Amino acid sequence: MIPTGLLGGSFNPAHRSHRRITLHAIRALELDEVWWLVSPGNPLKPQKGMAPLAARLASARSMARGAPIRATAIEARLATRYTAETLAKLTRRYPHRRFIWLMGADNLAQFHRWKDWRRIARMVPIAVFPRPGYDAAARRSVAMGWLRRFVRPAVERGCWTKRRPPALVMLRSPPDPGSATRLRAAHPDWHLAFSRSTPRDAVTRRTLLHMKD
Repeated sequence: MIPTGLLGGSFNPAHRSHRRITLHAIRALELDEVWWLVSPGNPLKPQKGMAPLAARLASARSMARGAPIRATAIEARLATRYTAETLAKLTRRYPHRRFIWLMGADNLAQFHRWKDWRRIARMVPIAVFPRPGYDAAARRSVAMGWLRRFVRPAVERGCWTKRRPPALVMLRSPPDPGSATRLRAAHPDWHLAFSRSTPRDAVTRRTLLHMKD
């Protein structure tokens, strides 16, 4: 079983904070690699201001270069819209991998709004990293009220593969203030640098043009 982290997001654009928190998770959880799931569209985020998927995937591939990180738009190939659907298909398609879902405290604070969020927690362990300004809200959240009984001690964070979900690991790391929102505000046309890109998916090894072939 290959221990593999999954970090979902818009990556609009990918930035150094994505890379830093991922590398920290790889070390803390003893992962072989992490897949960045570049979402075709997040149901909880407005589409206004969302760069094309090809540009976001190219941005993620560029930021992941040289690290055990694979940027993938596999959700476009799987034709899934919600995380629970994606996880169900990934666990069937890759039975030799042991997946753990990575999320920030900002996502834990609203996790109860995700479709079938309890089903997600029952499918794979979850690791949460701190986010400035969100940690208190995450601790008080509806989802945390249910997940609290499944929290594993920090000293056991490297033993997550031995735990059956639900299992929640709270990662300890310096909060990273990086923000794609601020990057877009400073560089609203960032995606033009990738406008000619035809990125190859790091998991499926296909270009977006052939993802459904």
